[in-house]
Amino acid sequence: MFERFTREAREAVEGAVGHAERTGSAVVSEEHVLLALAERAPFTSLGVDTGALAAALAENRRRGGLSKADEEALAGLGIDLTEIVSRVEATHGAGALAGPAPRTRRWSNHRRFTAGAKSVLEQSLRVALGRRDRRIGTEHLLLALIARPGAVGDVLADHGVTYERVEHVLAGPEA
Repeated sequence: MFERFTREAREAVEGAVGHAERTGSAVVSEEHVLLALAERAPFTSLGVDTGALAAALAENRRRGGLSKADEEALAGLGIDLTEIVSRVEATHGAGALAGPAPRTRRWSNHRRFTAGAKSVLEQSLRVALGRRDRRIGTEHLLLALIARPGAVGDVLADHGVTYERVEHVLAGPEA
């Protein structure tokens, strides 16, 4: 499938690996794919503050990576996620739910893709086919990320990045 990716899309995937390396992550996640896409068209055409986007992703990590749907489900059970995060951080330190601290030494340069990141790559093919495009570009990767439920999709929606808005940007000024 990777042979169907445009040069820009390949660079975005490589950029996601780079983001994972810089943060010391052993895996490449949907978040890393988003951060790599945020540096490229068509994302740059959306006028989203990438610093604010990165901060929102970091805050989401701090809260254990739970989506809004997860938080609402917990609230329905009478569980206040903010209170849980506060108590965990009071006991174990700030960012305790964000996962393990970055590792400074790696035995291998290979980073595997999480199931979610793999799903984004696969979904990008479906998006491209649905649009009758022969190649998979960065726009297909972005649309695949938006279409997935979860924390990354929530952060995108919170910043006004919706499927419809990206489609409108892709259609150009004549739309």
